Amino acid sequence: MNMSFKNKNHSMPAALPADVRRRRLMQSLAAAPLLAGWRAGAAQESDQSEPVQAFALADVRLLDGPFRKSQELNLRYLESLNCDRLLHNFRVNAGLAPKAPVYGGWESMELCPGHTLGHFLSAASMMWAATGRAAMRERVDYVVSELRACHEAAPGRLVCAFPDGDTQLRNCLSGKPVAGVPWYTMHKIMAGLRDAHLQAGNDDALVILARIADWIDEAARPLDDAQFQKMLDLEHGGMNEVLADLHVLTREARYLRLAERFSHRMLLDPLADGRDTLDGLHANTQIPKVVGFARLHGLTGRTEYRQAARYFWKNVVEQRSYATGGHGDEEKFFPPRQAGERLGSVQTMETCCTYNMLRLTQALFASSPAASYADYYERALLNGILASQDPDSGMVTYFQATRPGYRKHYCKPEQSFWCCTGTGMENHAKHGEAIYFHDNSVLYVNLYIASDLRWAGQGLRLRQTTLFPEQGATRLALQMQHPREFAIRLRHPGWCRRLTVRLNGRVVVESDRPGRYVEIERTWHDGDVLDVDMPMHLHWAPLPGTPDVAAIMYGPLVLAARLGRDGYTPGSDILAGNGFGMKIKEQYELPSLRLNGAEIEAVVRRSGRGLVFRLDAPGQGYELVPFHRIAHDSYHLYWRRS
Repeated sequence: MNMSFKNKNHSMPAALPADVRRRRLMQSLAAAPLLAGWRAGAAQESDQSEPVQAFALADVRLLDGPFRKSQELNLRYLESLNCDRLLHNFRVNAGLAPKAPVYGGWESMELCPGHTLGHFLSAASMMWAATGRAAMRERVDYVVSELRACHEAAPGRLVCAFPDGDTQLRNCLSGKPVAGVPWYTMHKIMAGLRDAHLQAGNDDALVILARIADWIDEAARPLDDAQFQKMLDLEHGGMNEVLADLHVLTREARYLRLAERFSHRMLLDPLADGRDTLDGLHANTQIPKVVGFARLHGLTGRTEYRQAARYFWKNVVEQRSYATGGHGDEEKFFPPRQAGERLGSVQTMETCCTYNMLRLTQALFASSPAASYADYYERALLNGILASQDPDSGMVTYFQATRPGYRKHYCKPEQSFWCCTGTGMENHAKHGEAIYFHDNSVLYVNLYIASDLRWAGQGLRLRQTTLFPEQGATRLALQMQHPREFAIRLRHPGWCRRLTVRLNGRVVVESDRPGRYVEIERTWHDGDVLDVDMPMHLHWAPLPGTPDVAAIMYGPLVLAARLGRDGYTPGSDILAGNGFGMKIKEQYELPSLRLNGAEIEAVVRRSGRGLVFRLDAPGQGYELVPFHRIAHDSYHLYWRRS
């Protein structure tokens, strides 16, 4: 693709080489020094000033395992979607004849038409980078070429899918009543174009993205700060983040100024002061803003952005999250003391919220690597994201209910297109993005996922073979043409009591300090092998604010009681509607375990081979399995300990 189509009102800087663009974008994510690291076998803290970067998706390939299967299911779904149906409203807006009828569900509603195309662009671009699947690159290029055709057919119009063009955005800007969530929708489209450029190398996508940003900049110019901030009371996704990214990609200062204008002071100010004002707020409206705060700290160095992002993460993860890493009820934050009362809801743990919390976690880790970030990432990835996908159809959840005896519900492939359908497309396209991080001389192994890594800067190919989470062990085999000196930092998970590392069969680390990194710094040679043993144990995960209620965990895995499929028929849990689940007013009974002071190992035991357990308390018996393996059965997640 070239960047030759022109607009008299827009001057685009020459495009940088793709690898340079990616490096600049990744480097700008991190500005703060690294946190805790170890020398081999020692508890020595280190302080490092260089930023840490995630590897490009193209540098990581998943190997056989649950995440590879998840990726393949998602690939199948992405290939099944009709791009022309997703483009229907864009062509109509531009005065072009549509090539196919519009999809149903949210794509045919006034809430956010066109948002799915943005998610699809992001997901297909990431899937191309993660797999090299040519069909994904072809789809990205086709969609971008169609959006370019829309722009050229109506050069004065905004490229969008709203039935009344830019009217609702102008209503936002003028303070008039608004239908739907137009800024939220535009963010998805803009993020899709950014990812098409970054992940799939499509340069036209960057030009279209810049044209959209120019339209916004010009249209918003008459608003003073108070008017602009009032407009931000309406959900607007991560507009600050995507505009900050555009600034990095184009070197245009006006996009950074616009990104800061889109930073909502109503949320930023109290968070930066360490004040919790989250109760009652729509959760997934807030998290993308905070991702943007983390992004802007890396670009501006302003401490209020960093303080706000860190305080928010700590508050949500430590005080508001369920054992799965999800949070919320009816899409909102609620007072932590109400957590016990909310367990009867079927509208808890919105998947979009977990998606965005992982994006925030990755950004914070890049800025200041700490094992606590990686521990949360692992927990939410396994129990929130992997658990959100139907292993039969590849469809995804909106909510995952905490209500005892309930079951999961999934979207329909062509009649739903919820927000969580869109983020679901992305979730299972990018499983490789947070396994490894690096700076010039340190490799972080954050997640124990079977994968191949290519680290060009060190001439290294690292192959991680593991059955994790089936087994608490992994092997890292190094291939390199020449010996190189660097450090490998291995996460000692917070759930693991004792971690042992062997180098070429010899024990080099025995760590009894969970929640840190162990470091091995040496000159590495071709054929070196690291074996990491990290036994998993049963433990309780108390519900925040309700310590007598807890989930049962095995290592990082939430174990749920599998209750069977009474009343289930194939397809009955595939929904075409909103996927909210109806609000259930009937009282519920939280299962109570009469432990009589017994430890968890006394009532929960492995049952044969694999991750199947038996819970036997006086008068009670349940089969427990990892939550991510429950697809169509009803289940219990939480227990009252008595």
